[in-house]
Amino acid sequence: MNRIVKTAGVFGVATTLLLGAAACSSTSGTTGTSGASKTLTIAFVMGAEADPFFKAMKVGAEAETAVKKAKLVWQGDPSVYSPATQIPIVDQVLAQKPSCLVLIPTDPKALQASVTKAKAAGIPVVNVDTHVENLSDVVSFITGDNKQGGEAAADAMAKAINYTDGTKYQVVAGLTSATATTNVDRLEGFKSQLASKYPGIDLVDTAYSQSQAATANSNVSNWLTKYPNLSGIFAIDGTNATGAASALQAKGLTGKVALIGYDAYQTNVDLIGKGVFTALIAQDPAEEARQAVDTCVRYIETKSKSGITAAVTLPNILLDKSTSAADLKKYTYVQ
Repeated sequence: MNRIVKTAGVFGVATTLLLGAAACSSTSGTTGTSGASKTLTIAFVMGAEADPFFKAMKVGAEAETAVKKAKLVWQGDPSVYSPATQIPIVDQVLAQKPSCLVLIPTDPKALQASVTKAKAAGIPVVNVDTHVENLSDVVSFITGDNKQGGEAAADAMAKAINYTDGTKYQVVAGLTSATATTNVDRLEGFKSQLASKYPGIDLVDTAYSQSQAATANSNVSNWLTKYPNLSGIFAIDGTNATGAASALQAKGLTGKVALIGYDAYQTNVDLIGKGVFTALIAQDPAEEARQAVDTCVRYIETKSKSGITAAVTLPNILLDKSTSAADLKKYTYVQ
Protein backbone atom coordinates (compact mmCIF):
# COMPACT_ATOMS: atom_id res chain seq x y z
CA MET A 1 0.00 0.00 0.00
CA ASN A 2 1.14 3.54 -0.75
CA ARG A 3 -0.02 5.92 1.95
CA ILE A 4 -0.38 9.39 0.48
CA VAL A 5 -0.69 11.20 3.78
CA LYS A 6 0.18 10.19 7.27
CA THR A 7 -0.45 13.31 9.28
CA ALA A 8 1.74 13.41 12.35
CA GLY A 9 -0.24 12.30 15.33
CA VAL A 10 -3.49 11.79 13.46
CA PHE A 11 -4.08 8.33 14.84
CA GLY A 12 -3.14 9.61 18.28
CA VAL A 13 -5.73 12.36 17.84
CA ALA A 14 -8.38 9.83 16.94
CA THR A 15 -7.55 7.78 20.02
CA THR A 16 -7.71 10.86 22.22
CA LEU A 17 -11.13 11.74 20.91
CA LEU A 18 -12.45 8.24 21.33
CA LEU A 19 -11.08 7.81 24.81
CA GLY A 20 -12.25 11.26 25.83
CA ALA A 21 -15.77 10.59 24.59
CA ALA A 22 -15.87 7.27 26.39
CA ALA A 23 -14.56 8.76 29.61
CA CYS A 24 -17.19 11.46 29.76
CA SER A 25 -19.94 9.25 28.42
CA SER A 26 -20.54 7.25 31.58
CA THR A 27 -24.26 7.63 31.07
CA SER A 28 -23.97 5.76 27.73
CA GLY A 29 -24.87 8.66 25.49
CA THR A 30 -27.11 10.47 27.95
CA THR A 31 -26.47 13.70 29.77
CA GLY A 32 -27.74 14.41 33.21
CA THR A 33 -29.00 17.45 35.11
CA SER A 34 -29.90 17.09 38.78
CA GLY A 35 -30.01 13.33 38.42
CA ALA A 36 -32.27 13.31 35.35
CA SER A 37 -31.02 11.90 32.06
CA LYS A 38 -31.76 12.85 28.49
CA THR A 39 -31.00 10.90 25.33
CA LEU A 40 -28.68 12.82 23.05
CA THR A 41 -29.73 13.57 19.48
CA ILE A 42 -26.90 13.92 16.99
CA ALA A 43 -28.04 15.49 13.70
CA PHE A 44 -26.05 15.21 10.46
CA VAL A 45 -26.85 17.46 7.50
CA MET A 46 -24.90 16.79 4.31
CA GLY A 47 -25.23 17.54 0.61
CA ALA A 48 -26.42 14.93 -1.91
CA GLU A 49 -27.57 12.19 0.46
CA ALA A 50 -27.47 9.54 -2.31
CA ASP A 51 -23.73 10.00 -2.81
CA PRO A 52 -21.93 6.79 -1.71
CA PHE A 53 -19.46 8.93 0.24
CA PHE A 54 -22.28 10.13 2.47
CA LYS A 55 -23.82 6.66 2.61
CA ALA A 56 -20.52 5.40 3.98
CA MET A 57 -20.45 8.30 6.43
CA LYS A 58 -23.94 7.32 7.60
CA VAL A 59 -22.72 3.80 8.40
CA GLY A 60 -20.09 5.26 10.71
CA ALA A 61 -22.59 7.66 12.29
CA GLU A 62 -25.12 4.88 12.89
CA ALA A 63 -22.51 2.63 14.47
CA GLU A 64 -21.18 5.29 16.83
CA THR A 65 -24.54 6.71 17.90
CA ALA A 66 -25.61 3.14 18.69
CA VAL A 67 -22.53 2.74 20.90
CA LYS A 68 -23.32 6.02 22.63
CA LYS A 69 -27.03 5.12 22.88
CA ALA A 70 -27.84 8.38 21.13
CA LYS A 71 -30.44 9.16 18.48
CA LEU A 72 -29.26 9.90 14.93
CA VAL A 73 -31.04 12.40 12.69
CA TRP A 74 -29.76 12.10 9.09
CA GLN A 75 -30.91 14.70 6.58
CA GLY A 76 -29.81 15.97 3.19
CA ASP A 77 -31.10 16.67 -0.27
CA PRO A 78 -31.57 13.34 -2.07
CA SER A 79 -29.19 14.18 -4.92
CA VAL A 80 -28.40 17.89 -5.34
CA TYR A 81 -25.24 19.35 -3.79
CA SER A 82 -26.20 23.00 -3.33
CA PRO A 83 -26.55 25.58 -0.54
CA ALA A 84 -29.95 26.51 -1.96
CA THR A 85 -31.28 23.06 -1.11
CA GLN A 86 -29.16 22.52 2.02
CA ILE A 87 -30.02 25.67 3.99
CA PRO A 88 -33.77 24.90 4.34
CA ILE A 89 -32.88 21.39 5.51
CA VAL A 90 -30.54 22.80 8.16
CA ASP A 91 -33.34 25.12 9.31
CA GLN A 92 -35.74 22.17 9.62
CA VAL A 93 -33.20 20.17 11.61
CA LEU A 94 -32.41 23.07 13.96
CA ALA A 95 -36.14 23.46 14.63
CA GLN A 96 -36.01 19.92 16.07
CA LYS A 97 -33.46 21.18 18.64
CA PRO A 98 -30.87 18.41 18.37
CA SER A 99 -28.19 18.08 21.04
CA CYS A 100 -25.49 18.65 18.40
CA LEU A 101 -25.36 19.44 14.68
CA VAL A 102 -22.77 17.82 12.42
CA LEU A 103 -22.81 20.04 9.35
CA ILE A 104 -21.14 19.19 6.03
CA PRO A 105 -21.56 22.60 4.38
CA THR A 106 -21.96 22.78 0.61
CA ASP A 107 -20.61 26.32 0.59
CA PRO A 108 -18.36 27.96 3.22
CA LYS A 109 -19.96 31.41 3.04
CA ALA A 110 -23.59 30.49 2.45
CA LEU A 111 -23.74 28.09 5.41
CA GLN A 112 -22.00 30.44 7.86
CA ALA A 113 -25.36 31.88 8.94
CA SER A 114 -26.56 28.36 9.77
CA VAL A 115 -23.70 27.97 12.25
CA THR A 116 -24.58 31.35 13.77
CA LYS A 117 -28.21 30.29 14.07
CA ALA A 118 -27.25 27.00 15.74
CA LYS A 119 -25.01 28.80 18.24
CA ALA A 120 -27.82 31.23 19.10
CA ALA A 121 -30.04 28.22 19.81
CA GLY A 122 -27.39 26.67 22.07
CA ILE A 123 -26.67 23.83 19.62
CA PRO A 124 -22.97 23.00 19.19
CA VAL A 125 -21.73 22.46 15.62
CA VAL A 126 -19.06 20.12 14.25
CA ASN A 127 -17.96 20.42 10.61
CA VAL A 128 -17.02 17.25 8.73
CA ASP A 129 -15.46 16.89 5.27
CA THR A 130 -16.08 20.55 4.34
CA HIS A 131 -16.16 23.63 6.56
CA VAL A 132 -17.65 27.08 6.88
CA GLU A 133 -15.51 30.15 6.30
CA ASN A 134 -15.17 31.17 9.96
CA LEU A 135 -14.57 28.21 12.28
CA SER A 136 -14.58 30.19 15.53
CA ASP A 137 -18.08 28.94 16.43
CA VAL A 138 -17.39 25.35 15.33
CA VAL A 139 -16.32 22.84 17.98
CA SER A 140 -14.11 20.83 15.62
CA PHE A 141 -13.48 20.28 11.91
CA ILE A 142 -12.73 16.72 10.76
CA THR A 143 -11.63 15.93 7.21
CA GLY A 144 -9.15 14.17 4.96
CA ASP A 145 -5.97 15.90 3.77
CA ASN A 146 -7.44 17.33 0.60
CA LYS A 147 -4.53 19.44 -0.57
CA GLN A 148 -2.17 16.50 -0.28
CA GLY A 149 -4.72 14.34 -2.08
CA GLY A 150 -4.64 16.78 -4.99
CA GLU A 151 -0.85 16.66 -5.01
CA ALA A 152 -0.93 12.87 -5.09
CA ALA A 153 -3.41 12.99 -7.98
CA ALA A 154 -0.93 15.13 -9.93
CA ASP A 155 1.83 12.62 -9.26
CA ALA A 156 -0.41 9.76 -10.37
CA MET A 157 -1.40 11.69 -13.49
CA ALA A 158 2.21 12.34 -14.46
CA LYS A 159 3.05 8.67 -14.02
CA ALA A 160 0.00 7.56 -16.02
CA ILE A 161 0.78 9.75 -19.03
CA ASN A 162 4.52 8.93 -18.91
CA TYR A 163 5.41 12.55 -18.31
CA THR A 164 8.60 13.73 -19.99
CA ASP A 165 10.14 17.18 -19.53
CA GLY A 166 9.84 19.26 -22.67
CA THR A 167 6.60 17.62 -23.82
CA LYS A 168 3.23 19.36 -23.51
CA TYR A 169 0.13 17.61 -22.14
CA GLN A 170 -3.47 18.74 -21.71
CA VAL A 171 -5.54 17.68 -18.69
CA VAL A 172 -8.90 18.76 -17.21
CA ALA A 173 -10.55 18.63 -13.78
CA GLY A 174 -14.15 17.85 -12.92
CA LEU A 175 -15.52 19.28 -9.66
CA THR A 176 -18.86 19.27 -7.88
CA SER A 177 -18.66 22.87 -6.69
CA ALA A 178 -16.48 25.92 -7.18
CA THR A 179 -16.66 26.73 -3.47
CA ALA A 180 -16.86 23.45 -1.49
CA THR A 181 -13.68 23.49 0.57
CA THR A 182 -12.73 19.90 -0.29
CA ASN A 183 -12.89 20.67 -4.02
CA VAL A 184 -11.00 23.95 -3.61
CA ASP A 185 -8.19 22.34 -1.62
CA ARG A 186 -7.84 19.33 -3.93
CA LEU A 187 -7.68 21.55 -6.99
CA GLU A 188 -5.13 23.82 -5.29
CA GLY A 189 -2.96 20.82 -4.43
CA PHE A 190 -3.25 19.44 -7.95
CA LYS A 191 -2.36 22.75 -9.61
CA SER A 192 0.53 23.54 -7.27
CA GLN A 193 2.07 20.10 -7.80
CA LEU A 194 1.79 20.44 -11.58
CA ALA A 195 3.44 23.86 -11.47
CA SER A 196 6.31 22.74 -9.25
CA LYS A 197 7.04 19.28 -10.68
CA TYR A 198 5.33 18.87 -14.05
CA PRO A 199 5.32 22.23 -15.88
CA GLY A 200 4.57 20.55 -19.19
CA ILE A 201 1.10 19.50 -17.96
CA ASP A 202 -1.44 22.20 -18.69
CA LEU A 203 -4.77 22.23 -16.82
CA VAL A 204 -6.83 23.54 -19.72
CA ASP A 205 -10.35 23.42 -18.28
CA THR A 206 -12.56 22.79 -15.24
CA ALA A 207 -16.30 22.14 -14.98
CA TYR A 208 -18.85 21.55 -12.23
CA SER A 209 -21.50 18.89 -11.72
CA GLN A 210 -23.34 19.67 -8.42
CA SER A 211 -22.79 16.02 -7.50
CA GLN A 212 -24.67 14.81 -10.58
CA ALA A 213 -22.88 11.95 -12.34
CA ALA A 214 -24.88 12.58 -15.53
CA THR A 215 -23.66 16.20 -15.61
CA ALA A 216 -20.09 15.04 -15.06
CA ASN A 217 -20.52 12.58 -17.94
CA SER A 218 -21.72 15.40 -20.18
CA ASN A 219 -18.80 17.63 -19.11
CA VAL A 220 -16.29 14.92 -20.03
CA SER A 221 -17.98 14.19 -23.33
CA ASN A 222 -17.74 17.88 -24.20
CA TRP A 223 -14.05 17.95 -23.25
CA LEU A 224 -13.27 14.93 -25.41
CA THR A 225 -14.64 16.83 -28.39
CA LYS A 226 -13.06 20.16 -27.48
CA TYR A 227 -9.64 18.69 -26.67
CA PRO A 228 -8.94 15.82 -29.09
CA ASN A 229 -5.42 15.44 -27.68
CA LEU A 230 -6.55 15.28 -24.06
CA SER A 231 -4.12 13.28 -21.94
CA GLY A 232 -5.91 13.01 -18.62
CA ILE A 233 -8.83 13.79 -16.34
CA PHE A 234 -8.75 14.52 -12.61
CA ALA A 235 -12.22 13.69 -11.26
CA ILE A 236 -12.06 15.54 -7.98
CA ASP A 237 -14.80 13.61 -6.15
CA GLY A 238 -16.80 10.42 -6.44
CA THR A 239 -19.72 11.52 -8.59
CA ASN A 240 -17.37 13.19 -11.06
CA ALA A 241 -15.32 10.01 -11.13
CA THR A 242 -18.43 7.96 -11.90
CA GLY A 243 -19.52 10.30 -14.69
CA ALA A 244 -16.04 10.49 -16.20
CA ALA A 245 -15.64 6.70 -16.17
CA SER A 246 -18.91 6.16 -18.01
CA ALA A 247 -18.03 8.81 -20.61
CA LEU A 248 -14.61 7.30 -21.33
CA GLN A 249 -16.07 3.82 -21.66
CA ALA A 250 -18.84 5.05 -23.97
CA LYS A 251 -16.24 6.71 -26.22
CA GLY A 252 -13.99 3.64 -26.26
CA LEU A 253 -11.17 5.58 -24.60
CA THR A 254 -10.46 3.28 -21.66
CA GLY A 255 -6.71 3.33 -21.08
CA LYS A 256 -6.19 6.02 -23.70
CA VAL A 257 -7.08 8.98 -21.48
CA ALA A 258 -5.70 8.73 -17.94
CA LEU A 259 -8.40 8.97 -15.27
CA ILE A 260 -7.46 9.82 -11.69
CA GLY A 261 -10.46 9.84 -9.38
CA TYR A 262 -11.37 10.56 -5.80
CA ASP A 263 -13.45 8.33 -3.49
CA ALA A 264 -13.54 4.55 -3.30
CA TYR A 265 -17.07 3.79 -4.49
CA GLN A 266 -17.45 0.06 -5.00
CA THR A 267 -18.30 0.45 -8.70
CA ASN A 268 -15.28 2.67 -9.29
CA VAL A 269 -12.88 0.45 -7.35
CA ASP A 270 -14.00 -2.43 -9.58
CA LEU A 271 -13.00 -0.34 -12.62
CA ILE A 272 -9.36 -0.06 -11.51
CA GLY A 273 -8.74 -3.66 -12.55
CA LYS A 274 -10.40 -2.99 -15.91
CA GLY A 275 -8.05 -0.12 -16.62
CA VAL A 276 -10.71 2.59 -16.55
CA PHE A 277 -9.19 4.29 -13.51
CA THR A 278 -5.44 4.68 -13.24
CA ALA A 279 -5.86 5.47 -9.55
CA LEU A 280 -8.43 6.41 -6.93
CA ILE A 281 -7.79 8.39 -3.77
CA ALA A 282 -9.79 6.91 -0.89
CA GLN A 283 -10.94 8.79 2.18
CA ASP A 284 -12.47 7.37 5.36
CA PRO A 285 -15.96 8.87 5.63
CA ALA A 286 -17.11 6.35 8.24
CA GLU A 287 -14.22 7.32 10.53
CA GLU A 288 -14.96 11.00 10.00
CA ALA A 289 -18.53 10.38 11.17
CA ARG A 290 -17.44 8.30 14.17
CA GLN A 291 -15.10 11.02 15.34
CA ALA A 292 -17.78 13.67 14.83
CA VAL A 293 -20.21 11.77 17.07
CA ASP A 294 -17.52 11.30 19.70
CA THR A 295 -16.68 15.00 19.58
CA CYS A 296 -20.33 15.95 19.99
CA VAL A 297 -20.73 13.70 23.01
CA ARG A 298 -17.56 14.96 24.63
CA TYR A 299 -18.52 18.59 24.16
CA ILE A 300 -22.08 18.09 25.42
CA GLU A 301 -20.87 16.22 28.49
CA THR A 302 -18.10 18.68 29.40
CA LYS A 303 -19.58 21.93 28.01
CA SER A 304 -16.03 22.75 26.96
CA LYS A 305 -13.66 22.54 23.97
CA SER A 306 -10.88 21.60 26.37
CA GLY A 307 -9.24 18.40 25.17
CA ILE A 308 -11.02 18.55 21.80
CA THR A 309 -8.80 18.97 18.74
CA ALA A 310 -9.98 21.93 16.68
CA ALA A 311 -8.83 20.45 13.35
CA VAL A 312 -8.43 16.73 12.65
CA THR A 313 -6.92 15.60 9.35
CA LEU A 314 -7.23 11.93 8.41
CA PRO A 315 -4.92 10.14 5.97
CA ASN A 316 -5.86 9.31 2.38
CA ILE A 317 -5.00 6.06 0.64
CA LEU A 318 -3.96 5.69 -3.00
CA LEU A 319 -5.57 2.73 -4.75
CA ASP A 320 -4.26 1.49 -8.11
CA LYS A 321 -3.59 -1.72 -10.02
CA SER A 322 -0.74 -2.59 -7.64
CA THR A 323 -3.00 -2.48 -4.57
CA SER A 324 -3.77 -5.90 -3.10
CA ALA A 325 -7.28 -7.31 -3.25
CA ALA A 326 -7.38 -7.23 0.55
CA ASP A 327 -6.56 -3.52 0.66
CA LEU A 328 -8.99 -2.71 -2.14
CA LYS A 329 -11.70 -4.35 -0.06
CA LYS A 330 -10.52 -2.66 3.12
CA TYR A 331 -10.70 0.87 1.72
CA THR A 332 -13.80 0.56 -0.44
CA TYR A 333 -16.61 2.61 1.08
CA VAL A 334 -19.09 0.60 3.09
CA GLN A 335 -22.80 1.07 2.31
